[in-house]
Amino acid sequence: MSKQEPSLLDPAGACCTPMAREPLGGADAAELARMFKALSDPVRLRLLSLIASHEGGEACVCDLIGPFDVSQPTISHHLKVLREAGLVGSERRGTWVYYWVLPVALNRLSTLLQTTDSRRSSSRDVDSPAFAERGSSLP
Repeated sequence: MSKQEPSLLDPAGACCTPMAREPLGGADAAELARMFKALSDPVRLRLLSLIASHEGGEACVCDLIGPFDVSQPTISHHLKVLREAGLVGSERRGTWVYYWVLPVALNRLSTLLQTTDSRRSSSRDVDSPAFAERGSSLP
């Protein structure tokens, strides 16, 4: 079976402009919201992290089930959501399916969230009420 291509990213890996510089269009917003929605679940976020940090950059589904207190069908569902959102690719090899993170998707999300002036944003982040309520501190 061949590798499954992501359906949401163009083949050239074109990316959007940071939203701090230019407002998102409707199509880009819908596509990116699907990616962020996929990442909004703690299990899916952990799965993405496990796959990305796995030796060789890809992980067998058999290696992804153990760290979670959910059933194998639930893990498969979460992997399907990540795949359909264009965040991971997959390939069946014999009995097992292997997953890898699609760097172009993560780069796209990262670029979208970049600020245009880091000096301006860093002082606002620290002084914001939301930052203070969480009790967060700078690294």
